Formats: sequence, C-alpha cells, structure tokens
Amino acid sequence: MRIEHHPLPCSSLGTQRTVTSLHFGVAGARPKVYVQASLHADELPGMLVAHHLRRRLLEAESAGALRGEVVLVPAANPIGLAQRLDHRPLGRFELGTSENFNRHYPDLATLAWERVGAALGPDAEANVQRVREAVRQALAERPAATELQGLRLTLMRLAVDADVVLDLHCDSEAVLHLYSETACWPQLEPLAAWLGAETVLVADYGAGGQPFDEQLSGLWSQLAARLRAEASQAPLPQACASATVELRGEADVDHALAAQDAEAIVRYLQQIGVLAGDPGTPPPPRCTPTPLAGTEILRAPHPGVIVFRAPVGARLQPGDAVADIVDPMSDRVTTLTAAHGGTLYARSRERYAIAGLEVAKVAGARPIRSGDLLSA
Repeated sequence: MRIEHHPLPCSSLGTQRTVTSLHFGVAGARPKVYVQASLHADELPGMLVAHHLRRRLLEAESAGALRGEVVLVPAANPIGLAQRLDHRPLGRFELGTSENFNRHYPDLATLAWERVGAALGPDAEANVQRVREAVRQALAERPAATELQGLRLTLMRLAVDADVVLDLHCDSEAVLHLYSETACWPQLEPLAAWLGAETVLVADYGAGGQPFDEQLSGLWSQLAARLRAEASQAPLPQACASATVELRGEADVDHALAAQDAEAIVRYLQQIGVLAGDPGTPPPPRCTPTPLAGTEILRAPHPGVIVFRAPVGARLQPGDAVADIVDPMSDRVTTLTAAHGGTLYARSRERYAIAGLEVAKVAGARPIRSGDLLSA
C-alpha cells in the first residue's frame, strides 16, 4: 500500500487540511477502482466500511492477489468533518458558501470534447486513452483558490481515470440502496446483488447539480452522445461505471454490517478482475432498478410530531399509510400515504416536522417527476 497526502488550499492564515488516499496494486494496472467514503462528512457508515476494506485489500496485496489498482479515500471530506454548530455535525454543506459538498463537479465531457473530440478515430481503446489523458491534463491545469475548490479537484483527479467509482454515502434512516446513471447499470448489477441492495435508482445524465459520481460516468455517456450528434463514427465505450452507494442510515455504524459490505465489495472486485480469486455466484437480486424520476417524496403539510407507520424497506401499495403528522396543539392528525406504491427506501431521522419537511421517499416503477431529481 502506498499512502499519499494531498494538501488543500489554506482557507485562513495558519490552517491547512489534507486529503489522504491509499493506493493498492501497481499504478496504471487495470481495472482501476476508486472508492471514497463520507463526502457528506456526517454520513459515517462509509468510513467504517473503508476501514474494513483497507484490511481486506492489504491481505490481498500481501498474498499477491491484486491484479488491478484500487484507490481508497477513507475520509473524503476533511472540511466537513471539522464543521460543528451547537454540538451537532454539519457535513453536507460547506458553511462558507452553503454549497453541497457533492455538487458542482466539472463537466468532464465538455472538457474532453474541446480537447480531443475531433481527434477520436476508429480504435475504441485508443479513444479511451486519448479521452483519459485529455481530462487528466485539463484537471491538472485547473487552479483551485479555495479549500472547497481544492477538495473537489483533488477527488476528481484521483478518480477521473477509474473504470469503476464507488462513492459511499448513507441516508437518514434507510435500506441499502444505489444511485447510478442508466448507462452504468450492466456493469454494476453484480455489485448491487453482492451488497443486497433493496432499491436501485437509475437516471440518464442530468439528474441535477453535477454530483461527483455522475460527472465521472457522464464523461463517457455524454461524450458518446456528442459524437453521435456530430455524426461521428468514432466508437467510445462506457469506460467508467460510477455509483453512489447508500449504506443504510446514519446510525448504522456497526462492525458486522461494515465487514459484510466490505466483503461484498471484495467479491465484486474479484468478479471484475481487480482481485484474484473466485467470488462465487452472486446472490439473487433483491430488487430491479426503478427510475429516479419514479421516487415519490412525502412531505409534511404542517408542523407536528412524526409517527411512522411503515418501516424502511416496506413494499407499499397505493394508499398505504407511511406516517402520521400529529399537531398536539390543534389535535390535527394528517396521515401521509403512498400515492403510487413502491419501496419505502428512506425516511427522516427527525421526529418533529416543520411544514414542508421531506419525511419519506418511496421508489416507484413509473416516472412521476421531472427536472432536478436530487435533493439539496
């Protein structure tokens, strides 16, 4: 294992934070897999999974079982880890700008088109190499004045040439679920099975806000679309499959669960040839993908105490009760129900709702939303 430290720009006199990356295998070996944890710094299950995964990768490296390259960033957001207000962690938004740490990543497809779009030829593998070199160079040349800009650039530079990218997050209270671009699903289907994902949400590029994982897979899907629009015959495969892996809920920080998830990732690495060894047959999938646009978001229509009437993971029919919003002052009780049915895959940890609070999310089979599909 090789350890690298990446200093971020100083945000104030006398201060500096650093991103640490762990590198397993030979640099440049294929396939390359990039895994990062807790980009939303108050989502901690991923850091514990990274702890267990690190140990498994060290064992594999010692046994000579590493065939590809793995880059692991066990704590991807030192800025957010240091943010606390009134004794509570605030790791989703950067306090100085109110920007989500998982938004506003660079449009790699546009960068690649500007640099090498016209130079892509009939050799698919050569095209992949040209594109990777172009975006690596573009990111190397891009300046970062602020700490947040430096964080985004550092993570993108580490991941930009990976064949597979796993961004480990969690929800408030949730079952294990994945978000991915539609074009990536064939490559990620075994991972979802090994992890036992109970919901997989897919969308075409442009779900909203330019999140980390989408920019990496979107480099290939959007560049290929641009080539088609220009009537170019140059072949370009989907050379990166990226996913946001939601490791259940915020409170699911448990050695047994983390070891189980690390084992699932190891099996997937064996299956795609990064690690030697027979992973066996993936277990039967627990779900089929549903469109991100099919997610029904239940919101509180008025303030009150939240009383859930369905657990996470529940398979709901239209009209099934999910939660009551109880106003003890007026004695009003409003029951939130699923209009379309589906899997209740995530719900709020809060038990007091202000009006408009996002209380629960239900994955349905039919698209019912449009526009920006991701939360703030």
